[in-house]
Amino acid sequence: MAASFLSKIFGSRTKSTPPYITIVSGLPRSGTSMMMKLLHAGGMEVLTDNLRKADENNPRGYYEFERVKKLQDGDHEWLEQASGKAVKVISALLEYLPSTYSYKIIFMRRNMEEILSSQRRMLIRLGQPDGEVSDEQLAEMYQKHLERVSAWLAGQPHMQVLYVHYNELIAAPLPGLEQINRFLDGRMDIANMLPVIDKNLYRERKPVPSPGG
Repeated sequence: MAASFLSKIFGSRTKSTPPYITIVSGLPRSGTSMMMKLLHAGGMEVLTDNLRKADENNPRGYYEFERVKKLQDGDHEWLEQASGKAVKVISALLEYLPSTYSYKIIFMRRNMEEILSSQRRMLIRLGQPDGEVSDEQLAEMYQKHLERVSAWLAGQPHMQVLYVHYNELIAAPLPGLEQINRFLDGRMDIANMLPVIDKNLYRERKPVPSPGG
């Protein structure tokens, strides 16, 4: 009922194939799977092979495409399949995307403490050791990586980037979805995207520090 009502407000979207590939990127556990599901719900085709099934760590699925991991080995042929679709590419592999295509990149940001907590908990669920690197060291490594990637993206003429903060999107979905829709040329069905944001899956929430605290 709510989706139907909102569809009347936002109207229908055109389904013509855009001349670019939509890339969802960010650090692991930063909300990339949720963003892929949002785009899928909004009417965009997604490139995924479903080899990695939904589990306790990602109850709604990972939306991954295995060949993405071979980008650094020069495996680019599959990108032809991604034209007009969305595909998930972790931030460390963005530099291997060939400049022969145009990309719109939705780069997910998230509270660093939540990313680290989510990663630790995922490793525990999988029964894997969480390594010997401290959270402080890992946070510093991630931050330097994000700064380097952001600087690199700013110099790529074939890439447009929208930075989306996971925490802000969860707290106020509609403004964030409207921003995403504008970035993707008004092609998304926001009414169908809204129900995807389920605060019950926001399991690594960290308290927002008080001003001056």
